[in-house]
Amino acid sequence: MVNIISNTHRGRVIFLVSLITAAYVGLGVRLVDIQVFQHEKHAAHAEDNTSRKVIHASRRGNILDTRGTVLATSRIAKTVCADPSLIGTNQLLVARTIAPILGIDVTKLAERMERRVYLDSLGNERDDRHVILKRKVLLEDWQKITNALAQLEFGFDIKSLPRKKRLNYYNLKYRSIFTEKVDSQLRVYPSGNLGAHVLGFVGVRDSGSSKVPVEGLEGKHGIEMALDSVLEGVRGWRETETDRGRREVVAFREYDIKPRDGMNIVLTIDANIQYIAEKALEKLCLKHTPVSACVVVMRPKTGEILALSNRPTFDPNKPGDSTAANRRNRVVTDMFEPGSTFKIVAVSGALNERVVRLSDRFNCENGKFYFAGKVLNDHHAYSELSVEEIITKSSNIGTAKVAMRLGAHRLHRYISQLGFGVKTGVSLPGEVAGILHPIGKWNKLSISRVPMGHEIAATPIQLVLAMSAVANGGSLMRPMLVDKLTDRDGNVVVDYPNSVVREAIRDEAAKQMVEALITVVSPNGTAKQAWLEDYVVAGKTGTAQKVSKVRRGYDPGKYYSSFIGFLPARKPELCIGVFVDEPQNGYYGGLVAGPAFKEIAEKSANYLGVETSGLQKNSINLKENLVLR
Repeated sequence: MVNIISNTHRGRVIFLVSLITAAYVGLGVRLVDIQVFQHEKHAAHAEDNTSRKVIHASRRGNILDTRGTVLATSRIAKTVCADPSLIGTNQLLVARTIAPILGIDVTKLAERMERRVYLDSLGNERDDRHVILKRKVLLEDWQKITNALAQLEFGFDIKSLPRKKRLNYYNLKYRSIFTEKVDSQLRVYPSGNLGAHVLGFVGVRDSGSSKVPVEGLEGKHGIEMALDSVLEGVRGWRETETDRGRREVVAFREYDIKPRDGMNIVLTIDANIQYIAEKALEKLCLKHTPVSACVVVMRPKTGEILALSNRPTFDPNKPGDSTAANRRNRVVTDMFEPGSTFKIVAVSGALNERVVRLSDRFNCENGKFYFAGKVLNDHHAYSELSVEEIITKSSNIGTAKVAMRLGAHRLHRYISQLGFGVKTGVSLPGEVAGILHPIGKWNKLSISRVPMGHEIAATPIQLVLAMSAVANGGSLMRPMLVDKLTDRDGNVVVDYPNSVVREAIRDEAAKQMVEALITVVSPNGTAKQAWLEDYVVAGKTGTAQKVSKVRRGYDPGKYYSSFIGFLPARKPELCIGVFVDEPQNGYYGGLVAGPAFKEIAEKSANYLGVETSGLQKNSINLKENLVLR
């Protein structure tokens, strides 16, 4: 009996030992599998859980006008947070103290500071001790908050309370409201919407699918977008490890590379001329209530853009409050049939090829010209006009006949040489090339329609550059918007020179064209409203019907009105283009755009100290000029 019991006991012991041994063997095999065969997989997973890499953005560079006025800058900003566990039941008291500074409703702010709990991975209740109240709070506003909280009054003497309660009130005043450790940047545009379409705006940089947190701003429009990498500078980074609570273990920090500030961009824009242009544009829009309008002010000799303005506009400090249409820079993104401003191309080409002279006369058919089975009309019935008078009166028929003498192939070449059909290369995103059909796609009517600005599409900046080329002795300049790049101490890093794209026409032909354009701004011309007392002005009006978007042909009653002029005509310092889409209360280019040109030209010339033209020593009779005064 004893042997039977002993054998039974021994069998159980052997079974238990075998079971334990098998368990240990299994555990050993599993450990070998994890630590040897799956080492790389789990090591990478562990590293991913504890290793952290944070990208630090550099301070974004400033954008300045040509005289050093700051148009865009970056300021240190804080993310203000609350620890509800330290506020207790004093949410309303704290909210009343800091809500005016944060610009948040008191009731809503108090609700956000109420105590919240959550369950951790083990199912335990924990306080949410990090509630974001507001991002992008300026440093000076954060200092106001800390000062206001430090002066909180509770209606009784805290010093008389027990130590533990005194500590609670101390925490309420000095620790319950705090900021995140890493500062952010707030992009500020001190002049509001001045030059908004040139400057653009910024947004938070999107890290995409990257697991690495990326801090900083990213240009979304205008110069901010076009030169984003220059403004951003060189980002820094930190590689470190964290504990289970995601707190950094400083001892394991491997790299901490400081960022390098972005460069400052100095524009060719002059803030004062920009202001003049914007005010004139606002006055125009108030009178004619167009769909849109824009202005470009340029130096013909250098291609420097001194002002570029659009209406409607937006505030780059609050881009989200505007529509995409308001943010569109129509100077470079919108193209249209230019109408009569385009007549300078055909006449300049014909003068350059010496197939006509200013004194040559053409029969303008009393206002109706039958060509290729279609009628070409003039806005007035003219019999005979000289080439100069064709420009003065803006005769469609006369321009078409000049172009026919030039020939389709040469006309097409001069259109290209004056910069149409290709992008100008201005430092702004979204530029379009316009439309210039290949000569092989022209029809029988094209030679009579293209010269007066039909069957072609151009942008405002292309037209201003073409007129500037005529003013500049035939030299087509590359448009300049960025003058130079400087470092944070103001030292010039890159200086951009002006450059000639090509010699579009000879100087002799350009001078003849200038004389013809001077007559446009005379009592006999189409732009009497652009005449100036102290300066000789040359220019050309444009009144083009708008091409229909829903059917073939043009929309009745819808016009694109413009005037492009330069002054002083024979020694040009400024070229100004005013473009108006669907004006009301009048639609002729001289009537709608002429007064705005006059205001911008007169004020800008006076501001720059441009030498006056004396007693208007030009081909226009002084007595005729005095009639306009």
